Amino acid sequence: MKKLFFLLVFFATATMAGAQSLRYGYFSLDSIFTAMPEYAVAQKNLSDLRAKYDEEMKRAESEFNAKYEEFLETQRDLIPSILYKRQTELQEIMEKNVAFKKEAARLLEEARKDAYAPLRARIFEAVRRIGGERGFAFVLNTDGDACPYVDPACGENINPLLRTALNIQ
Repeated sequence: MKKLFFLLVFFATATMAGAQSLRYGYFSLDSIFTAMPEYAVAQKNLSDLRAKYDEEMKRAESEFNAKYEEFLETQRDLIPSILYKRQTELQEIMEKNVAFKKEAARLLEEARKDAYAPLRARIFEAVRRIGGERGFAFVLNTDGDACPYVDPACGENINPLLRTALNIQ
């Protein structure tokens, strides 16, 4: 849907421009994003957080396994009501562990978005500034096969300009 929208905007702009040349810029968000020093810091923080969640999941899994082994060893000697109670306890522990894994995945994704949001904002602000300074009609992100061909004669690769604007080596 986004591709279709961008194509429509592109053709509408091209039609309105008529014989006038249409100038645009293009860049790779991924290459700029991963080259930022702040990206490495965000990655490390996310990795540390992921390790903490993994550690807790392993602890919970070990606890469950120990209780399950104990249950297997004693189940023959238990009366039906106690057997049922212990089975229910194990089921509840397993359900809580599954819920924790889902919540941890959600929280990690949220932390990832929060960590990257300021970086993306800096990049897009620089893109807007460069686009305005260069008089571009629009600036394309060439990642994700969204733009399989860009004619360098009609457009300008602004990756070097972004690297300079964001102080990236």
